[in-house]
Amino acid sequence: MSASPVTLMVARRVASGRYQDFNRWLNEGRELAADFPGYLGSGVLAPPNSDDEYQIIFRFSSSDTLNAWEHSASRNAWLQRGKGLYDAPHEHRATGLDAWFQSSSGSTPPRWKQAVAVWLAFFPISLLFNWVFGSALADWPMVPRVMVSTMMLTPVMVFLFIPLSTRLLAPWLEGKWSPLGSLARWRHEHRM
Repeated sequence: MSASPVTLMVARRVASGRYQDFNRWLNEGRELAADFPGYLGSGVLAPPNSDDEYQIIFRFSSSDTLNAWEHSASRNAWLQRGKGLYDAPHEHRATGLDAWFQSSSGSTPPRWKQAVAVWLAFFPISLLFNWVFGSALADWPMVPRVMVSTMMLTPVMVFLFIPLSTRLLAPWLEGKWSPLGSLARWRHEHRM
């Protein structure tokens, strides 16, 4: 099996009126996963107000460790307890950087678009980190300063900001929206 980290992305639509029960159940599952060897972290992206589909991300150190968790008796019992809380689960497994960018059709955007999406996630959080902690770390030698900043920022980026960035930019990443095409349409519609 793969020795690369593996991400399992699960989309679940919450059953009507079951949001609090669903959130409790979801937190129980994240705590359960954290007890398994190879667990690297998890995250949840809540849906916008107009939707009810949660995106849940579990990351493990390898396919083997993910499979051990997926086929465990404790996870199966947890899934049984969740029956009736959600409808139509959709699961997607991916390895490497493409895990963040793969669409439901299996395609990935060009690397330059992936780089833009990562930069758009990284810049504001890096700026905030430096604004908050920069003066406290300014006198530290470079290696410990960079080590501390990357240790703090990497989990935030991997589990929160990059998935959020790719979700918000999905139409552009998948080629369904173009800022230049939108500008051209606007100019055409507003000609005198």
